[in-house]
Amino acid sequence: MKQFQKLFLSIIMMAIALALNSPVSAGEWDKVRIGTEGAYPPFNYVDKDGNLQGFDIDIAKALCEEMGVKYEFVVQDWDGIIPGLMAKKYDAIIASMSITEERKQKVDFTEKYYLTPARFVAKKGADIEISTEGLKGKTVGVQRATIHENFLRDNFGKSVDIKSYATQDEANMDLVSGRVDLVIADATVLLGGFLETDAGAGYAFVGPGFTDKEWFGEGIGIALRKGDDALRKMFNEAIQGIRKKGIYQKINAKYFDFDVYGD
Repeated sequence: MKQFQKLFLSIIMMAIALALNSPVSAGEWDKVRIGTEGAYPPFNYVDKDGNLQGFDIDIAKALCEEMGVKYEFVVQDWDGIIPGLMAKKYDAIIASMSITEERKQKVDFTEKYYLTPARFVAKKGADIEISTEGLKGKTVGVQRATIHENFLRDNFGKSVDIKSYATQDEANMDLVSGRVDLVIADATVLLGGFLETDAGAGYAFVGPGFTDKEWFGEGIGIALRKGDDALRKMFNEAIQGIRKKGIYQKINAKYFDFDVYGD
């Protein structure tokens, strides 16, 4: 009897050791908490009834349904969105975050789920050339702590006066009020969140689109804590799954008349 008890105990201890040293299996994720900004239309925003809406939100829901897990959204200001992930306030960031080498030092990313260029917007008829000389003396609004701010500082910082804002909406409002001459952001965000609104009726894109990998990375991905490989695999498989099933395309068509997935 004692020998049997010892054998049974050793088997239990081996099982515990294997469980502790094994990666988390996909089946152990039954709920995923998703961090998002809620202030970046049409990708993520809070509607008049206080509900989260947007392309990011619909994609997040579709991915979780594809993975067979429950979901919970956590709204977080952009400046603190990566620290919030590290502090385990949520398990993933789905908030139009670009995959960049700088961010890869802190977090892991899935493959991209969309890719769109950055562009400048100014008042119609402003006749502004997007170059170091053409922007000299101009004031440009940009959302703080974004790839667009980095791009602006690195490429035009010596020519322009940069005004940084907590949200893109604040930058757009200052463009309308005349406090800045231009704004720069994701072209799709500027189109749906500003140019196609009443406030943006007198404004237009200026210059080319920018997708330089050095600043804009490999596209927009889902950020995860380093080491959450099982969850990253689940999301990657789900991204491909909703694209193969046409779910992604239906969500895309709800917001845009072009393919935001990119090349």
